[in-house]
Amino acid sequence: MDDNRIVSPAALEAILRDTHAIGFAMASEAKTGTLLKALAASKPAGRILELGTGTGVGTAWLLAGMDPDARLDSVDNDPAAQDIARRHLGHDPRVTFHLADGAEFLRRLFPRTIDLVYADTWAGKFSDLDAALALVRAGGIYLVDDLLPQPNWPEGHAAKIPVLINDLESRAGFTAVTLAWASGLLILVRAGTGSD
Repeated sequence: MDDNRIVSPAALEAILRDTHAIGFAMASEAKTGTLLKALAASKPAGRILELGTGTGVGTAWLLAGMDPDARLDSVDNDPAAQDIARRHLGHDPRVTFHLADGAEFLRRLFPRTIDLVYADTWAGKFSDLDAALALVRAGGIYLVDDLLPQPNWPEGHAAKIPVLINDLESRAGFTAVTLAWASGLLILVRAGTGSD
C-alpha cells in the first residue's frame, strides 16, 4: 500500500502553478485532498460547505468526488486567492463561490442542512465553531485539517490545537476520529436517524 500514489484532479496542476505564483502557502495538501474526494463521494446529491476556498485546491478535490447532483458552497474573504479558484473551477455549475466573511456566511445558513463541512479557515474552526457544527445533518461530516505542526503557524497558534481537539472530541451527538496523517485531521460525524 502506498498512500503517496495520488491521482490529482485535472485542474489541480494549473491551480497549484497559480497558487505558487501569488505566494499562497496555505493550500490543502494532496493526502487531505484524497480524503476530501472520498468524503464528497459518500454524499450523493449532497450539500457541501467549504470554509476557506483559498486558491481552490481543496475545492478541486471536493468537486472530483461529488456526483452531478451535489452542490458546493465555497467561502473565502481573500479575493486574490479565490480568483484563482474561480478562474479554474468557476465553469463547474456544482460550485458557488462566495467572497464573504466566513462567520457572517455561517449565520445566514439554516441548521442541519449541510452533509459535509470542510473547515479550513479560522471561522467555523477556531471561531464560530458552534455555528458550523449546527449546520451538520444527521450522518453528516465535519472535517478539520492542519492539526499537526505547520511551518506557517503564527506564534502562539500551537496552544490552540489541543483545545480545539478536546472540544471536538467531547461534543455530544457526534462521533470523532483523529488521524495523525497528512496535516493532522479530525473527522466528526453527527449521530442520528436522518429524520431531522
